Amino acid sequence: MIDLRKTSAAAVLAACLLASGCSAGGTPKPAGGTPTEPVPHGYVEGAQEAAEQQSRLIMTDADTGTVRVLDLITEDVTPLQPVGPVKGITADGRFAYLTTGTGSEIVDGGAWTVDHGDHVHYYRARIRPAGEIGGPGPVRVHSGPGLTALSFGDGSVRLLDRKALEEARPGAGRSLPAATAPAIPYKERLVLPGAGAARDRVEIRDRKGGPVATLRESCSEPSGTALTRRGVVLGCADGALLVSENGGTFSAEKIPYGKAVAPAERAAEFRHRAGSTTLTAEAGPDAAWVLDVTERTWKRIETGPVAAVNTAGEGTPLLVLGTDGSLSAYDLATGKRTARTPLLPPISDGPAPVIEVDTGRAYVNDPAGRKVHEIDFNDRLRRARTFSLDFTPTYMVETGR
Repeated sequence: MIDLRKTSAAAVLAACLLASGCSAGGTPKPAGGTPTEPVPHGYVEGAQEAAEQQSRLIMTDADTGTVRVLDLITEDVTPLQPVGPVKGITADGRFAYLTTGTGSEIVDGGAWTVDHGDHVHYYRARIRPAGEIGGPGPVRVHSGPGLTALSFGDGSVRLLDRKALEEARPGAGRSLPAATAPAIPYKERLVLPGAGAARDRVEIRDRKGGPVATLRESCSEPSGTALTRRGVVLGCADGALLVSENGGTFSAEKIPYGKAVAPAERAAEFRHRAGSTTLTAEAGPDAAWVLDVTERTWKRIETGPVAAVNTAGEGTPLLVLGTDGSLSAYDLATGKRTARTPLLPPISDGPAPVIEVDTGRAYVNDPAGRKVHEIDFNDRLRRARTFSLDFTPTYMVETGR
């Protein structure tokens, strides 16, 4: 067991070597005030480029508002000022947004990935508070190059300038007129489901909110959203709608369930590895959905009582945290359970724990035990590390993606 209240000098040294050892493809080093190599794509002032993804977990205690950031490379924990009672948390790859009674407190996780399709860049920078923005919770967030859209519980949408956010001065944001939350930045435009008199149309708008197009395919009772390499995925009453762009033209394709699905069993919130085209969702209290966006197929897997689901994608298992506290792995193709391990106490009241995933590990917060468990899902759910904490990690998100 690793006690994160103690700082490891070796880990700090490793972090320094990591940050400085990437200069061949990383942050330019000035000589006499002149850069010796081009600035990498996605670089921002004060950041260092790294050779691998810089994963960090941002966690908060719902009651006290304690905020901690765990660096999964160095195992250091960075404490931030408490923010008061927290009602929820969401993230966009770099920033975490903590829903409070008055709005959203923003935390800069100081780690992010810039994906150019054929190559990626990984960056790390200082962990810090990044400001706050008022608005009724809960908050959903979607980000794209240059723009972040915050969608609030009352249906309103606020647009934040990404550069200002990176400089920890988000301001009040710009209201999106006549919007229906959520708004998803995609391909220099905004995708807005829930438009029209029947709230079943999908609008495409420009960055200022001006109309661009209304898609032909409908999406009644829109719910979950996901951004993948294939496009934006919207959960609908009859399945999912995949919104994509080609040469400036937007189109949509329905991925139907294939049969009528009761409202309580529809995919209301997607969970997946950032950018992956394999999505998961709870399918009511006793099953899970797997949506293969590439193949345009749904699979329902009977799991028993479920508290959380996720997957790293093709070639990896579906991960299901049961309400009994056990973690199970299921083969995505056959739906058969391949591994199971006891992990947490039985889960009953309060916010459920989550499963965060990257390419090789999964992370499960343990509020009752004041821990976070790192799971090797490719090794029969082996517990690789356990991080002991000095607070209750009610909510948790991963950044660095």
